[in-house]
Amino acid sequence: MASLVHQEFQQGLREANLASFKVGDIADLDDDGKSRRTGTVWTASAHIITAIIGSGVLSLAWAMAQLGWITGIATLCIFSCITLYTSGFLADSYRSPDPVTGNRNHTYMEAVKANLGGNMYKICGLIQYTYMGGLAVGYTITVSISMVSILKSNCFRERGRGAPCKYSLNPYMIGMGIIEILLSQIPNLHKMSWLSFIAAIMSFGYASIGLGLSLAKISSGKGERTTLTGVEIGVNLSEADKLWTMLRAIGDVAFACSYSGVLIEIQDTLKSSPPENKTMKKASMIAILISTAFYMMSGCFGYAALGNNAPGNMLTDFGFLEPFWLIDLANIFVIVHLVGAYQVLSQPVLNAVESWARMRWPESRFVTNEYTLDIIGKKTIRVNLLRLTWRTVYVVIITVVAMGFPFFNDVLALLGAVGYWPMSVYFPVEMHIARKKIQRQTVRWFSLQLMNLVCLLVSLAAVCGAIQGLSHGLQTYKPFSF
Repeated sequence: MASLVHQEFQQGLREANLASFKVGDIADLDDDGKSRRTGTVWTASAHIITAIIGSGVLSLAWAMAQLGWITGIATLCIFSCITLYTSGFLADSYRSPDPVTGNRNHTYMEAVKANLGGNMYKICGLIQYTYMGGLAVGYTITVSISMVSILKSNCFRERGRGAPCKYSLNPYMIGMGIIEILLSQIPNLHKMSWLSFIAAIMSFGYASIGLGLSLAKISSGKGERTTLTGVEIGVNLSEADKLWTMLRAIGDVAFACSYSGVLIEIQDTLKSSPPENKTMKKASMIAILISTAFYMMSGCFGYAALGNNAPGNMLTDFGFLEPFWLIDLANIFVIVHLVGAYQVLSQPVLNAVESWARMRWPESRFVTNEYTLDIIGKKTIRVNLLRLTWRTVYVVIITVVAMGFPFFNDVLALLGAVGYWPMSVYFPVEMHIARKKIQRQTVRWFSLQLMNLVCLLVSLAAVCGAIQGLSHGLQTYKPFSF
C-alpha cells in the first residue's frame, strides 16, 4: 500500500511539474519530472570530499598512535579500498532495474527498496537517518571544540601557557545550532554546490596546515617517539585498556572513510549524460584517492611528529604549540567546513520527513505553501512553514544531544562503527548480489559474504570499544554545565 501511494505521489509530482511548465520549457525537465540536473564529476567530487574529509582527519594521528605503524596504515588502506569497491555497487543501484536506462532512485532508501524490498527499506531508513543524525552531533561537538581552542590559544598567548584558560563547550554548541537553523532553510542539495565547494576548500586548508605543522616538527628533529605497535603496555596502560583504545581507533578510521550514506543523494544531482553511474564512479575514485592520500599523510606525519602521546584532536588539544595564529586559522577552517558538511549530511533526513508530509497532507497549506520574503536589496527568500518548523526542531535535538555527550574520539568511533558496515558494505553488497542475480554458494557469492562478515565483526568490536570509552567519560562529566 505504501509503495502504491509513493508511486502515485511521484506520478502526481511529475504531472504537476509538467503542468507548471510551458511547452517550450519541457526540455528543462528530467525524465522524472524534476528540474534538469546540472551536476558534474567535479561537483560530485566536491560533495564527496565535503562529506568524507571531516573531523575524522583530526583524530588520525591519535588512531595511528593506538594501532602503530603496521596496523594503522593497513587499517586505513583496507577501509578506503572497501569503500571505493562498494561505492561502485551503489552507483549502479541509482537506476533500477537497468543502471543506465532504469527508473531513478532518488535516495539511498529508494535504492534499497527497489533492489531488496520493503522490509530492508525500513531497516535501511532507521540506520541511515540515525547515522546522519549522529554525524550532525559529531560535527556540532567538533565545531564547538575548535571554537574553544581558538579562545584558549588567545588566552595562552596573552597570559602564558600555564594560565587557567577554561571554557564550556555548551554556549558554542548553541551558537552552532543557531547557524545551522538558518542554513537548513536551503531546500536541498541541488542548491548547495557553492557550500560544498567552500567546505571542500576549507577541508584541504586545515588538513594541509596539520600536515605542514607535522612536517615542520619532523624536519626540525623534534619528532616524538613512535613504535611499530603504537602505545606500549606498561604502568599506565593495561592490556585491556590497550585493546579498548585500539578498537576505538579502528572506529575512528572507519568514520573517516564513510560517506556511502549520501552517495545516492549526491548522484541524484548529476546530469544524465554521460550516464550517472559512470560519472559517479569517476567522482568516487577522484574523491577517495584524494581523501586517502590526505588521511595517510595526516595520520602518518602526525604520528611521526607527535608520537605515542598524540592527542585525540591534533589541532585542538595543542599537540602543536606554535605558531598560534596558524593553529587558529586551521580551527577556523574546521568550523567553516563542518558547518557546510552538517548540511550536506543532514539533507537526506530533512527531505525525507518533508516528502512524507507532502504525501500525507497534500492539501495542507502549512505543508505545501511557499512564501516569498524580501530581504536586503532585491534579494528574496522562499519560506515554507513545515520546513521552518521541522528543521528548527531537528537542529535543536541534535544540539541538545551533543551537549549531553561531548566526547570527540568516542563519538567518532561509535559513529564509524555503527554506520560503516551497514551503509558502506552490507546494503551495497546485497543490492549488487540481487541486481546481478549472483547464485548462492558460488565463488563470487562466498567472496562477497566473507567481506560482509569480516566487516561486521570489526564493526561490532569497534562498537564495544566506543561504548566502553563513553561510559568511562560519563563517570566524570557533568552534562549541560556552563
